[in-house]
Amino acid sequence: MITRLMVVSAFVFPLAGLAASPLTPPLLPSTEIVRPLLEAEPSVLAAHAGLDAALQKAGLLETSPYEWTPRLIGQQRRVRGGPDYNEWNIGIERTVRLPGKKAADHKLGQAAVQLARARYGEALHEAARRFIEMWIDWLAGEQSSQIAEEGRAAIAENLAAVEKRVRAGDASRLDLSLAQADLAVQERQLKNTATTASAAWLRLSTRFPGVPHEVVPVRAPEPITQNIEYWRDLILSSSDELKSAHAELAWAHAHAERAGAERVPDPTFGLFTASEVGGHEQITGVTLSIPIPGDARAARNAVAAAEIGVSTHEAAAIRRNLEAEVESTFATARGAYEGLLLAEKSAAFMRDNAALMQRAYVLGEASLETMLLARRQANAAMSDVVDARVKAIKASYSLQLDGHLMWDLDRD
Repeated sequence: MITRLMVVSAFVFPLAGLAASPLTPPLLPSTEIVRPLLEAEPSVLAAHAGLDAALQKAGLLETSPYEWTPRLIGQQRRVRGGPDYNEWNIGIERTVRLPGKKAADHKLGQAAVQLARARYGEALHEAARRFIEMWIDWLAGEQSSQIAEEGRAAIAENLAAVEKRVRAGDASRLDLSLAQADLAVQERQLKNTATTASAAWLRLSTRFPGVPHEVVPVRAPEPITQNIEYWRDLILSSSDELKSAHAELAWAHAHAERAGAERVPDPTFGLFTASEVGGHEQITGVTLSIPIPGDARAARNAVAAAEIGVSTHEAAAIRRNLEAEVESTFATARGAYEGLLLAEKSAAFMRDNAALMQRAYVLGEASLETMLLARRQANAAMSDVVDARVKAIKASYSLQLDGHLMWDLDRD
């Protein structure tokens, strides 16, 4: 498994290789760290319990729902003008599940297991999405706090330059007050960013106990080089939501087949023996009973058939929504990356401009307001870079996550 902080190559391998060898993108912990965290998430545990229950139900459907039923009748025969006789009747009977229903029950159980398995994958996928969101938000908070600290240090240098000119009699006390106020504003910003980072870590560590506290710089993601067809095919073939919809459809077909088989009632066979007239008559026989089908059986079959149409259209709707999401995420990832490059370029200009303005102020060639404004613009530009990186990273990682290119999400 590729370790953290290595350059991601998920965008340059062919589809088959990617599917076979999931990678750990930069900024994210390794599979060995994350998988236990995801599998311990309550919603994933609930889905796993649902899979266990489905397996038990499938096993239950393999056995007949009917049981042997013993029957005992005791009676007394009274003959007018004659003796009384004690009589009894003992029998045993059982309803037999027809072979077609047994096969339908097997399909129904297997369909339920596949549905529960798909829902488990869906829960694991959503837990991974929440982890990425919280992890990146925390790293972004830490980076913003670091940038705010660097901005505070730069503004402190501005203040030192103003103090030097005040001592030289080349600047007023008003200029000093303005520089001090600017520093106070930046210190408040530093406090706010530190609080945001702390809150983000608490959310992450509470939701995923045991997550490592490893701060890494938020870097730009690798550019996406594949076309939309590549990502659409990959994500549609990997989507747990779509697998769940197809499993729902398979279950609906199995349920309809079972309802159709139920239109023919199961027969009940029995054996009995009886003693009558005080034992003078011994009777042995067999019984057979079959319910007469009513309208309810046909109605239940019609309902099950209609549910197939519901599941079919729901699966089509999910596929269409998924295709739209892939298109949107792909466009966002590419656009966000291009926007990030522009933000980094702008921040570099602003940083250089702030340094020039500070030197110009020291030499008396620029006003205090110009120097302070240049520094504020540089700090704001660096904050914009962090925001642009976060947007680009989330879009890029969303594509990789939906394509199951990380954390071995296809592992059962």
